[in-house]
Amino acid sequence: MHREYFPRESVDARYVKESDMGSVCPWQGAASYLTLDVEGQQNTDAAWFYPEPKPRAMPIKNRVAFWRGVTIED
Repeated sequence: MHREYFPRESVDARYVKESDMGSVCPWQGAASYLTLDVEGQQNTDAAWFYPEPKPRAMPIKNRVAFWRGVTIED
Protein backbone atom coordinates (compact mmCIF):
# COMPACT_ATOMS: atom_id res chain seq x y z
CA MET A 1 0.00 0.00 0.00
CA HIS A 2 1.31 3.43 -0.93
CA ARG A 3 1.37 6.02 1.85
CA GLU A 4 1.70 9.76 1.40
CA TYR A 5 4.20 11.38 3.78
CA PHE A 6 3.75 15.03 4.72
CA PRO A 7 6.35 17.42 6.16
CA ARG A 8 6.16 17.33 9.95
CA GLU A 9 5.96 21.14 10.07
CA SER A 10 2.79 21.02 7.96
CA VAL A 11 0.96 19.13 10.72
CA ASP A 12 -0.63 21.52 13.22
CA ALA A 13 1.05 20.76 16.57
CA ARG A 14 -2.13 21.73 18.45
CA TYR A 15 -3.75 18.51 17.25
CA VAL A 16 -1.02 15.94 17.86
CA LYS A 17 0.78 14.53 20.84
CA GLU A 18 3.66 12.10 21.06
CA SER A 19 2.74 8.48 21.72
CA ASP A 20 4.62 5.71 23.50
CA MET A 21 3.92 3.45 20.51
CA GLY A 22 6.80 2.44 18.29
CA SER A 23 7.46 -0.05 15.54
CA VAL A 24 10.32 -1.12 13.29
CA CYS A 25 10.26 -1.50 9.54
CA PRO A 26 13.10 -3.63 8.12
CA TRP A 27 14.00 -1.10 5.43
CA GLN A 28 12.80 2.23 6.91
CA GLY A 29 13.87 1.87 10.54
CA ALA A 30 12.22 2.75 13.85
CA ALA A 31 8.93 4.65 13.66
CA SER A 32 7.50 6.98 16.28
CA TYR A 33 3.76 7.54 16.55
CA LEU A 34 1.45 10.47 17.17
CA THR A 35 -2.05 10.54 18.62
CA LEU A 36 -4.45 12.99 17.01
CA ASP A 37 -6.67 15.04 19.32
CA VAL A 38 -9.22 17.22 17.51
CA GLU A 39 -12.05 18.89 19.41
CA GLY A 40 -11.74 16.36 22.24
CA GLN A 41 -11.81 13.32 19.99
CA GLN A 42 -8.68 11.18 20.00
CA ASN A 43 -7.41 8.86 17.30
CA THR A 44 -4.66 6.95 19.10
CA ASP A 45 -1.44 6.30 17.15
CA ALA A 46 -3.09 7.51 13.93
CA ALA A 47 0.11 9.01 12.51
CA TRP A 48 3.74 7.97 12.39
CA PHE A 49 7.11 9.28 11.32
CA TYR A 50 10.73 8.18 11.17
CA PRO A 51 12.97 10.51 13.19
CA GLU A 52 16.14 8.60 12.19
CA PRO A 53 15.35 6.38 9.19
CA LYS A 54 17.77 3.97 7.61
CA PRO A 55 19.88 5.47 4.79
CA ARG A 56 17.59 4.23 1.97
CA ALA A 57 14.60 5.91 3.61
CA MET A 58 16.16 9.32 4.32
CA PRO A 59 13.66 11.11 2.01
CA ILE A 60 10.92 10.41 4.60
CA LYS A 61 12.89 11.61 7.63
CA ASN A 62 10.48 13.46 9.95
CA ARG A 63 7.67 13.26 7.40
CA VAL A 64 4.31 12.13 8.76
CA ALA A 65 1.95 9.47 7.38
CA PHE A 66 -1.59 8.76 8.56
CA TRP A 67 -3.88 5.77 8.90
CA ARG A 68 -6.78 4.56 11.08
CA GLY A 69 -9.44 6.39 9.13
CA VAL A 70 -7.64 9.72 8.74
CA THR A 71 -8.45 11.49 5.49
CA ILE A 72 -6.52 14.42 4.08
CA GLU A 73 -8.44 17.30 2.51
CA ASP A 74 -7.10 20.46 0.89
